[in-house]
Amino acid sequence: MTVYDTLLKRLTREPKTWLVTGVAGFIGSNLLEHLLKLNQAVIGLDNFATGHQYNLDEVQGLVTPEQWAGFTFIEGDIRNLEDCQKACLGVDYVLHQAALGSVPRSIADPITTNAANITGFVNMLVAARDAQVKSFTYAASSSTYGDHPALPKVEENIGKPLSPYAVTKYVNELYADVFAKTYGFNCIGLRYFNVFGKRQDPNGAYAAVIPKWTAAMIQGEELFINGDGETSRDFCFIENTVQMNLLAANAPDEAKNEVYNVAVGDRTTLNDLFDALQSALAENGRPYVRKPVYRDFRVGDVRHSQADISKAASKLGYAPEYRIMDGIAKAMPWYISHV
Repeated sequence: MTVYDTLLKRLTREPKTWLVTGVAGFIGSNLLEHLLKLNQAVIGLDNFATGHQYNLDEVQGLVTPEQWAGFTFIEGDIRNLEDCQKACLGVDYVLHQAALGSVPRSIADPITTNAANITGFVNMLVAARDAQVKSFTYAASSSTYGDHPALPKVEENIGKPLSPYAVTKYVNELYADVFAKTYGFNCIGLRYFNVFGKRQDPNGAYAAVIPKWTAAMIQGEELFINGDGETSRDFCFIENTVQMNLLAANAPDEAKNEVYNVAVGDRTTLNDLFDALQSALAENGRPYVRKPVYRDFRVGDVRHSQADISKAASKLGYAPEYRIMDGIAKAMPWYISHV
């Protein structure tokens, strides 16, 4: 039995109260679904800046009425300290997912990105500290590695940030470290590597590559690849990300006040990703026959990204269950039914 299996059994026996910020978003709503299915009490905070009511509605349809009754939603903004304080009352574990993602968005509007990702983050730290929560787990980012060329990415070796978004996520790590040293309030940061799965929004200028491409292919639209297609990423299925959040929230004291990579430890080029999505659609009776259109590289993008997950494995017991092809196969029916 894995560390994660043991944890799930314990949580089922001993339910806790969790706060999920950004609960109406992609990762937040998946965390909500898993926690409610474990019969946990969940408080959710969201301002619907990038999250959606229909994500919450979908979760409601996937759990029992009794499980849904364990969910309390607060419409609020992490930039407002009072909203954060209200959400943290009586909470055991905080899973802080609320943020404005996307490198291009941060380049277009650094002020709003800074307000959500730094001011909002400090508000959440203060509120959680004052509420004396048992643990504070937050969404960090692989963008923190910046221009550091080494592969795979090891947590202790980072370069200079390449975008305003990357700056904000690195500042989160610095603030968490200072709060640990100054207040004895230990946190765990999770450096996400290209998370994908159901309820990831395919629409808008800042949509992630897998849902955006999948939607375009389902609709028979033209598909664009930035650069030569040999840019590579460590794509991580949402189920692996949920596992890491739950493990981190329940980490032993010696594993806290750390950052961990959340990935599978692999690399997939954009060209290979295109082929994988095309094959998965064909297997689901939705063939896509158009060729991709190549265009300029995107400003602020890292050329290659791959994680070393040995630290998460050794300190937290992380064992990703899904590689990219497994995740695409599991997610594709959802995309086909929702696009």
